[in-house]
Amino acid sequence: MRNAFASEITALAEQDERLVLLSGDIGNRLFDKFKKRFPKRFFNCGVAEANMISVAAGMAHCGLRPVTYTIASFSTTRCFEQIRVDVCCQNLPVIIAGVGAGLAYAANGATHHSCEDIATLRVLPNMTVICPGDQIEVRLAFRAAFDHNGPVYLRLGKKGEPTVHGHSPDFKIGKGIIVRPGRDVCLLSTGNMLPVAMQAAEKLDNVGASAEVVSLHTIKPLDEPLLAEVFTDFELVVTVEEHSVLGGLGGAVAEWLAGQRRQRARLCRVGTADTFLHEAGGQEYAREFFGLTPDKIAGRILSLTHSDGEIVR
Repeated sequence: MRNAFASEITALAEQDERLVLLSGDIGNRLFDKFKKRFPKRFFNCGVAEANMISVAAGMAHCGLRPVTYTIASFSTTRCFEQIRVDVCCQNLPVIIAGVGAGLAYAANGATHHSCEDIATLRVLPNMTVICPGDQIEVRLAFRAAFDHNGPVYLRLGKKGEPTVHGHSPDFKIGKGIIVRPGRDVCLLSTGNMLPVAMQAAEKLDNVGASAEVVSLHTIKPLDEPLLAEVFTDFELVVTVEEHSVLGGLGGAVAEWLAGQRRQRARLCRVGTADTFLHEAGGQEYAREFFGLTPDKIAGRILSLTHSDGEIVR
């Protein structure tokens, strides 16, 4: 995802001279092409992420279109006050790109895990939260974020994520994408869990449970018409995210659901538990720990069904 982001921001900078890139002392080689072509539009703000957000806000006040880039855990919770007061309170067009969201930096320990960022930022007025599911969505999401006249949190994975889309889908902020049609259960995936959700759907199909997969790339604003449709059409709706089950996609959908009078489906939230992971291990180990593998997701869904595949009510 980060390579797709670097490529797209360089291409867009060719088209709009207002675009400036601020880095929190990472991605220096990643942005070599950007720096070579636009040396006066790249700013390494160092290990001072909160200050970087405030600098970006000042640039936006001057008519520029700043994009900040650093590790997700450092660009969100560490900078919450600056994002709230300097960016959101003034509704400034600043894109905050957080790389390695969720458990992508699992090997670096709990300090580098970013499983609370959606929850903290989606409550801020004026903030839009976008979590693209693969490199194709990254490119489309960045373009959409740049065209959006307000604050955007762009939640990115790291590297090596599989490409799910075979072509460029119709991407709009606040509009989910049906990636895989199904009949029995609907998986609402966000961010870099989209390939995992697709694999889980295949495993469900193998045992006779037809699974639909939706890339719900925008957490705020939610695609409420799509939610109304899937909660009417399916017996079971499952949110899948590499984020805490509290306050993320699952929390947002549960809040929406609480305001609805009648819905056919029941909701199951799949995400990280309300705990810190202090054990050493990479992203795959962390996903196994939290039950975020295709086998465990499919198994959890099947545990909610009868032996004949009918969803338990």
